[in-house]
Amino acid sequence: MRILLDTHIYLWWLTDSPKLSLAIKQKIETATEVYISSASIWEAGIKISTGKLEAEIDDLIEGIPANRFIELPITAKHSKQATQLPDIHRDPFDRMLIAQALCEPLRLLTADGQVAKYSELVDLV
Repeated sequence: MRILLDTHIYLWWLTDSPKLSLAIKQKIETATEVYISSASIWEAGIKISTGKLEAEIDDLIEGIPANRFIELPITAKHSKQATQLPDIHRDPFDRMLIAQALCEPLRLLTADGQVAKYSELVDLV
């Protein structure tokens, strides 16, 4: 299974948060490929700079290959798909992750119930 982690799922993974169930950890560990969107790093960087997130951006970037994850860049195709999504969710970062999951296709792991309304490709954790 090829999966894309929502930003908060990636942050929980890096901090070994108890918010991630054993079943979800196993799903991530046994996936054939795990992707982290460059949009997630951008989102986290904004939150770090505004004081809403306490983390080091370099640790988030280095965590991608250190965990054998794959960085997923934003492409023009992803951007087009994001503009064509229904207005279920207004957060631009979440909309990009949904678009990337639809385009690639990838299973998107999230704890955001609004995101889960977009597609069967979204797994609510």
